[in-house]
Amino acid sequence: MSDHKVLRVKGRVLAGLDDVRDELWAVDGRITYEQPIGARDVTTVEGWALPGLVDAHCHVGLDRHGPVDDATSEQQALTDREAGTLLLRDAGSPSDTRWIDDRPDLPKIIRAGRHIARTRRYIRNYAHEIEPGDLVAYVAQEARRGDGWVKLVGDWIDRETGDLSACWPRGEVEAAIAEAHRLGARVTAHCFAEDSLRDLVEAGIDCVEHATGLTEDTIPLFAERGVAIVPTLVNIATFPHLADGGEAKFPRWSAHMRDLYERRYDTVRAAYDAGVPVFVGTDAGGSLAHGLVAAEVAELVKAGIPALDALSATAWGARAWLGRPGLEEGAPADLVVYDEDPRADVRVLAAPRRIVLDGRIVG
Repeated sequence: MSDHKVLRVKGRVLAGLDDVRDELWAVDGRITYEQPIGARDVTTVEGWALPGLVDAHCHVGLDRHGPVDDATSEQQALTDREAGTLLLRDAGSPSDTRWIDDRPDLPKIIRAGRHIARTRRYIRNYAHEIEPGDLVAYVAQEARRGDGWVKLVGDWIDRETGDLSACWPRGEVEAAIAEAHRLGARVTAHCFAEDSLRDLVEAGIDCVEHATGLTEDTIPLFAERGVAIVPTLVNIATFPHLADGGEAKFPRWSAHMRDLYERRYDTVRAAYDAGVPVFVGTDAGGSLAHGLVAAEVAELVKAGIPALDALSATAWGARAWLGRPGLEEGAPADLVVYDEDPRADVRVLAAPRRIVLDGRIVG
């Protein structure tokens, strides 16, 4: 043991919602709560420690125009890391970012493959654009390419109606989700509007991104089925600007987007109150900057979610939902240390003191 570098974190280790400890040790990149015998080369960090934060909806390897080069992807990942975000669920990217897995200084990524969208019903250069008859085959392809998730575009503007509408017939959605589940993958979908939600949930979907179209009719269905939402409120804040840009050509769509924006906090709070699982995601990588996880947690609190639950939505709860460990005995030592207690004020998340990946201080 004496030949290994050891990290000691002392102060208050927030190992769980109700599990606060005085210190932990990282030996060979793994957490232990037993003091290593004979350790000589020990680095000590003091403060309030949380598991590495989770951004459950981001896009590494993507910008507003489409795929980006590796240098840009690296900078995106570094920006997330410096914000304390050490576990990313990449909710759709056309870029191959597997090389990041070999970089111990970069966040860990759970990939959903590439978006699957209806032809001419999504942002150019982002998705596989297909027709319903090919949906099952493409879902199977992305289920095999991803890390246990597949991402559908559930609704988008229909140029004929001039408003948001569902992209997929019910039968094809049912078959596609069943195929993903057969292959061991969960399915999530981009959904802004109301009319795609019931079909997706009754077809067995596992999660919905944004979910601004939830209503008193569909919220109980989400709660009953345990379907999670990732509201991405920092992205929903852009709806008025988007609506202004589309006003002349698509006035119905613009009015709809403004309405979804105006009731965004009520929608999230109603879902939370009904027992719908809510997790933190920023939608970084399209038009939004990376590193916004603290701002998203603050938005959930503004929506009326209690601070401790909003914190769990990017820490303990989010990691459990994604099947990744937190600050458990033997887990990778991925953690963030703060000067103050983030449970008392989630704004503390914006100023990490130390960032640790696999037991190494990286920021």
